[in-house]
Amino acid sequence: MMIAITSDGKSSSSKVSEVFGRCHYFIIFEVEKGKAVQVRCIENLFSEQQGHTGITVAQSIVEKGVNAVVTGNIGPRALDVLKQFNVEVYAEDGIVKEVLQKFVEGKLEKLHVREQT
Repeated sequence: MMIAITSDGKSSSSKVSEVFGRCHYFIIFEVEKGKAVQVRCIENLFSEQQGHTGITVAQSIVEKGVNAVVTGNIGPRALDVLKQFNVEVYAEDGIVKEVLQKFVEGKLEKLHVREQT
C-alpha cells in the first residue's frame, strides 16, 4: 500500500501540512506488513496554481499509485476526486512519522464524501 502524507518539509520529521492542495511536499511511504519499506519526498508542483488546485493535485496523486492520503484538511472537490479512484483519505495533524505510525496501527478515521441532498 502507498500512503501520501502532506508535509511542510522534506522529511518524515516534518509537520503534516494543514492543507492538501497547497502543501509544499508529499512524503510517500510504501507500506508492507505494517512497515515502511520505501520512502520518497515529492514537491507539490501545483501549490501555486490559480484555481482548481485541489483537483489537479488529487489527480497527480492518483497517477502516482497512492492508495491513501493523510492531510490536515482537504476541500470537497479534491476529496471527491480521490474517492472516485478509491483512495482512502484521513485528516490528522502532527509529525509525519507519528501520523504514519497511527495509520499503520489503524488509529486514523477515514473521511467520507458528503451525500448530496
